[in-house]
Amino acid sequence: MLEYALFLGCNIPNRLPHLELAIRKVLPELDIKLNEIDGFGCCPDPIGIQALNYETWATLAARNICVAEEAGLDILTLCMGCYETLKTINYEIKHDLELKEKINKNLNKIGKEIKGSIEVYGILEILYRDIGVEKIKEKVTNPLGGLKVAAHYGCHALKPAYIIQFDDPAMPVSLDKLIDATGAKSMPYLNKNLCCGTGISGVDQRAQLEMIRAKFHEIRRTKLDCLCTLCPLCYIQLEMGQRLVNKEFDEDFKIPVFHYAELLALAMGIDQKELGFKFHRVKLKPVLEMLSVK
Repeated sequence: MLEYALFLGCNIPNRLPHLELAIRKVLPELDIKLNEIDGFGCCPDPIGIQALNYETWATLAARNICVAEEAGLDILTLCMGCYETLKTINYEIKHDLELKEKINKNLNKIGKEIKGSIEVYGILEILYRDIGVEKIKEKVTNPLGGLKVAAHYGCHALKPAYIIQFDDPAMPVSLDKLIDATGAKSMPYLNKNLCCGTGISGVDQRAQLEMIRAKFHEIRRTKLDCLCTLCPLCYIQLEMGQRLVNKEFDEDFKIPVFHYAELLALAMGIDQKELGFKFHRVKLKPVLEMLSVK
């Protein structure tokens, strides 16, 4: 059994508890033990806070890593933004001793010291590399045959590549193969690697909406049934953002958006009534009817 310190982040427990529910349903079935560790805080955000003050951002991230070090557990992150922040700082303190010294000078004020004794992992790499497609296939009792899926990786799952060192950020395959393991089919489409626009949403929302509109157009043109991601921020932008796109550009997108754990839960035969599907803003009924899920 694989065992980790669970780092939930802020968005999943506060805005997307139904995604947390699905994750907690499927990971134990894959022999992953999630340990609740007291003391974690915000990661913090890898875009805004890093841009304001790198040392502050790094110190706050390092404090979280210290909490896991004290527990003697590697970190498993469910949020791709948290993943980039924690993975980056865990890498940097092992390769930049001057930065490590600055961070520890700050941490010493609260009685902590980062050592670099653990690793930080994201849910995508754990599912694909450590659990593996074949084991996931073994757990599938209700294959999602006939479902055509648009995979969305997001920006933080695989980049920066020299730190993440997993999959190819330009031509990734991991999420596609995980989707295929459920019996569904991950299909190619233009704009697959296009950013969801979270990073610019607070500066130019129209530009952000134009980005996801372009992605929606290609998904609709290719006649795909739904979109699947593992990033909670991408999920928010791509699912809840459809209403804003429809209003701003007089569109009528109704593309269901799933977190991968939700598709996997269905494929494992978990009753959809246990999965919080009622909290989706874009209704899942067309997909569930196609799959004959009651």
